Amino acid sequence: MSEFERRKDQLQESVQSTAGLAGRVTMIITDAVGSITREIGEWISDGIEMQDAARAARRDADEPGTAGAETPPQGEPDRG
Repeated sequence: MSEFERRKDQLQESVQSTAGLAGRVTMIITDAVGSITREIGEWISDGIEMQDAARAARRDADEPGTAGAETPPQGEPDRG
């Protein structure tokens, strides 16, 4: 095997190894970005739900005759 061929093989192996490593690192980053995006989306959804619940509570408190009144769960008779 000539010196040129050994260098060519060494360079080829190095490039393939680097490409494989870059691919694995890219997969890790892609998974991390996906997880972070999902967590942020869930956090924002929770905020929206809390805002909607607060809005509904204010609306219920502003309606005459409903202050402190609880409605029974759906399907159960009012035992009050």
